[in-house]
Amino acid sequence: MMPLIYAEKEAPLIIKRVGGSPEVKKHLENLGFNVGGEVSVVSALGKNLIVKVKESRVAVSEELARKIMV
Repeated sequence: MMPLIYAEKEAPLIIKRVGGSPEVKKHLENLGFNVGGEVSVVSALGKNLIVKVKESRVAVSEELARKIMV
C-alpha cells in the first residue's frame, strides 16, 4: 500500500484507504474517492495530480494525494 502521490501514470489502481479528518474524508468521497474504487493518475503538474476517478478527471493537491492509499 502506498500514497497516490507515488503511483505510476496510467496504471489502474484500487483505493485501499482514505485518511484525514472526517471533513477531508467526506470531501474526497464526494469527489469519488471511495474504498474499493478504481483510480489512475493521468498526469502530474508540479506536485499536483490530475486523476481519473469514476470516468471523470479531478485535480488533487499533493496533500490530498498523500491521504489516498492505493
